[in-house]
Amino acid sequence: MTYFASIYASNLPHRARTVYMYLKDRSNKENQCYPSIGTIAGELQLSRRTVERAIADLECAGLLTKEQRWRENGGRSSLLFTLKG
Repeated sequence: MTYFASIYASNLPHRARTVYMYLKDRSNKENQCYPSIGTIAGELQLSRRTVERAIADLECAGLLTKEQRWRENGGRSSLLFTLKG
């Protein structure tokens, strides 16, 4: 659980801590995962907007990057989240 030490010690809002732990739990060996905002919101029982704010908090803190993924037909797919720290 040492990877949460920086999260516990941070001044991040609780929403950001919760979303970070959710993403960390679902990430692969490269610390990447790609759940949709709706999936995160539903499983954490938060609003989509609260999840979006939490992701922005994590990006500003340098703990997360997000990248839009695209389908072969050019349509948008879910975001790819890469956790730092």
